[in-house]
Amino acid sequence: MGSRISHGNIIVGLDVGTTKICVVVGEVINNKIEILGVSSSPSTGLRKGVVVNIEATINSIRKAVETAESVSGVEINSVYVGISGGHIKGFNSVGASGVRGKEVTNDDVERVIDSAKAVYVPLDREVLHVIPTGYSLDGLNGIKDPVGMIGTKLEAKVYILTGAITSVQNLLKCCEKAGLEVIDIIFEPLASAEAILTEEEKEFGVAVVDIGGGTTDVILYRDGWLRHTSVLAVGGNHFTNDIAVGLGISINEAEKIKKKYGHAVLTAIDEAEEIKISRSGEIAVIPRLQLCEIIYSRTEELIEIISNELKTCSGYEVASSGVVLTGGGSLLSGIDILAAEIFGLPVRIGMPLKIYGPKEITGNPMYSTGIGLVLYGYNEEKDVEIYPATFTGIFGKMKDWVKGIFR
Repeated sequence: MGSRISHGNIIVGLDVGTTKICVVVGEVINNKIEILGVSSSPSTGLRKGVVVNIEATINSIRKAVETAESVSGVEINSVYVGISGGHIKGFNSVGASGVRGKEVTNDDVERVIDSAKAVYVPLDREVLHVIPTGYSLDGLNGIKDPVGMIGTKLEAKVYILTGAITSVQNLLKCCEKAGLEVIDIIFEPLASAEAILTEEEKEFGVAVVDIGGGTTDVILYRDGWLRHTSVLAVGGNHFTNDIAVGLGISINEAEKIKKKYGHAVLTAIDEAEEIKISRSGEIAVIPRLQLCEIIYSRTEELIEIISNELKTCSGYEVASSGVVLTGGGSLLSGIDILAAEIFGLPVRIGMPLKIYGPKEITGNPMYSTGIGLVLYGYNEEKDVEIYPATFTGIFGKMKDWVKGIFR
C-alpha cells in the first residue's frame, strides 16, 4: 500500500504490551499532531511485558500494523517502540564540567551530561535513557536551563534508565522481523506521561500509574523533572484470572464481563441486580455483586501494592497534586474512587492531551502509551530536524543509543 502523505509528516507509535499491541499513526499538520488511525490487536508471546515467544510476537505485531495501515491509509515502515517489564531499572548519577567563567553553551550542557552518564553499566544491561533532572552552576541549585548563564563549574543530575540487553534485543528483533525499522525505543510510562500530564502537574508533583495487562508502571515528577520509576509485576490480567477461577468460566468470558459489568466500588452495586454469564457452554445467572466482590479484592490489593511502592520512594511527599491513572486497567469503573480512598490523594484518569483525533481514541486511556510514543517522536524530530527516512535505525546505533535526551 503506498503512502498517501509524504514521508516525514507521519509518526507511528508501537506499544507492545502483554495483553495487546497498539499501533498509533499520527500526522504532523501545522505543528500539531492529528491521529489518523489506531489499531489494537491481541498480544501473544509476551509475559509481564517481556518477549517470551519470538514468532508469536512477530505475528501479533504484523497483524496490528496491517490493521493500522488499512484504517489510516498509510504505509508503515518505521516506528517508535515502547518497552516495559521488571528488568527496567533506573538510578541517579551526577556529572561536572568546567566552563571557565564564560557563558554556558549547548555544548557545555552536552559535555556535562556525557560526564554524568560515564558510569559503570553491567555488560548484560543497555542504557535506554539519560534524563536530566536538574543543573547547578557554582553551587547554585535548581537551574532548569543553564544556557546563557555565566559560571565556572557546571553540574548536572541525571536519571539513567537501563534494560536487560536480551529483553531489549528480543523486542527489537521482533520489530525488525515484522518488517519495521525502529527509530528509537522508549520506556512506556515516559511516553504515557508525555501524553497525559499537564506542565502544572509535573511542576507541583505527580505520580503516574500506568496499569497494563501484565505490569503496572509507576513514575514520579516534581519541579518539572523525573524523580523515580518502577515496574510492578501485576496488572489487569490478574483481575481476569481471578474472575475466571472464582466463577468457573473461560478467560475470554471473564475479560468480557469484567469490561461490561465490573466495578471496584461495592456500594455502587444494586444487591438485587443479576447478570448472565456463559459457563461450560451454558448460560448461568449470578448476582452482579458476586463478580464485583472478586474485582474489589483484587483492585484493593493492586492499589495497596502501588501505595507501598509510593511509600518506599517518598512518593507521597513528591506527588502533591495527586495520582493520574492510565492504561487499559484504568478503564475499570470505580477504580479512581477506590484509589483516591486508599491513597488519600486526588486521583484522576489520564486521557491523552495535546492531540487531535476521534474522541474514541483521544478519550481512551488505553491509547495513552501509543499516543505518547507519537508525541515523543514528534518532539525528537522537531529538536533534531531530521526525519525517520534518514535514520539508520537502532541497530546502527547500538553503541550510542542516547542520541536524544527525553524532554
